[in-house]
Amino acid sequence: MKNVHKVGFGGGCHWCTEAVFMSLNGVVKVEQGFIAPKKHLTAFSEAVIVHYDANVIELKDLVAIHLDTHKSTENHSMRSKYRSGVYYFEQGIKPMLDEIMSQVQKEFAAPLITEILPFGTFTSSEERYHNYYFNDTEKPFCKTHITPKIKMLKEKYDKHLSAKLR
Repeated sequence: MKNVHKVGFGGGCHWCTEAVFMSLNGVVKVEQGFIAPKKHLTAFSEAVIVHYDANVIELKDLVAIHLDTHKSTENHSMRSKYRSGVYYFEQGIKPMLDEIMSQVQKEFAAPLITEILPFGTFTSSEERYHNYYFNDTEKPFCKTHITPKIKMLKEKYDKHLSAKLR
């Protein structure tokens, strides 16, 4: 029986973020688009909603993968478009996310800037951009920006990769 939950992730280009999470066992669905946190419903940034089977992959692994696959310690000029965030849908998840972030912080030399935010609203990106990476992995953007993330997943998170990528 599936134990499906959802969490939002933002930090970099949603094409990249979508490909990362679509590559993982236990991820049932990835919705690519723009998320705004509950307190700022017009402050959209590129993000994905990840639906995952908690019997196959744990939230702590998803968060660790997210932090490793974008610039989670850098406050750069594009942060409003690429907010580094983890969006929760259920209030009871926030303490768990706080603990996960505290544990994962130990793996980084610099402080994480990733915010833990209550989900507010979502707008899907255009259909033509969905599954951007896996529709054509040879596109220059894919080869330059996404393929290195997939390679890092193979090196560090191989046990979580779907069989098609091993």
